This record gives sequence, structure tokens and C-alpha cells, in this order.
Amino acid sequence: MNRETTNLKKEEIVRKWYVVDAANKPLGRLASEVATHLMGKQKPSWTPNQDCGDFIIVINCEKVAVSGNNIMTNKKYYNVSGYNGGMRVRTLKEMLEKYPEELFERVVWGMLPKGRLGRAMAKKLFVYKGSEHKHEAQKPEVLTFKKLEGVK
Repeated sequence: MNRETTNLKKEEIVRKWYVVDAANKPLGRLASEVATHLMGKQKPSWTPNQDCGDFIIVINCEKVAVSGNNIMTNKKYYNVSGYNGGMRVRTLKEMLEKYPEELFERVVWGMLPKGRLGRAMAKKLFVYKGSEHKHEAQKPEVLTFKKLEGVK
């Protein structure tokens, strides 16, 4: 059996633009699918040490669904400034109401590899609060996930 590994060069990588509607989709499941596309793991030419993923635009991120008992008040997000007393704590409810873009970016960042490669992948994610975005010139395709169709 002859199995050849494909190592693409930087100029051979083909990236597409996709739009994902986050309305009424579960936060964690949607974020894992978006992270997979940012890494490019769905492509046959995926290489773990290269950034071969696509650009993802997420719209309606404030309408994302969250399930669980008391998760809106028990789940906390921390920011530490490095100074004494510089820790800021926000609940999931507060993040979803005031900072939905940051919430979605944080959740996806947790699923990407850490380091230089993961930061390059995270730069290809664009999250917007409403149904409007400023990337019409790139002619993005609508991306739907079959796993998330019936899930609420």
C-alpha cells in the first residue's frame, strides 16, 4: 500500500471565505466546528504544522444557544492584567449580553493550538453581532453544519 504524505507549500494553500449563522446553535458545538475549519482539518491536504484553514465569518453571535443548569451564572471568564487586584471576572450571562464577539472568540481560541500557529489561525476568524458584516467583497459562501441542523 503506497501512502504518500502531502506537504503543501505556502503558495499552494487554497483558502475560501465562509459565513456561519450562529443563531440558535449550541455555543460549544458550533465553536468546535468553526475551529476545525480554521485549522483546515476537513481538507485532505491538512498538515498539522501549517496553517491551511479557511476564513470564517460568524454572524448573529449574540443569539447563540447555551444549555445547562445554572451555567449562565456559574461559568466565569477571567482576565488578569498582571497588577495586584487587576483580575476581572465576568459571568457567561454578562459576556453574552455585553461582549458576545469576545465570548465567541474566546471559546474558539480554547479549541485552537496554542502558540504562533494558533494565533495565525485565530486571525482568520471574524465575529459580528448582527447579521451584517463588512466582507462582501470576498464573496463568502454560506457554511452549514449537518451535525447542528436539528440540535437546539
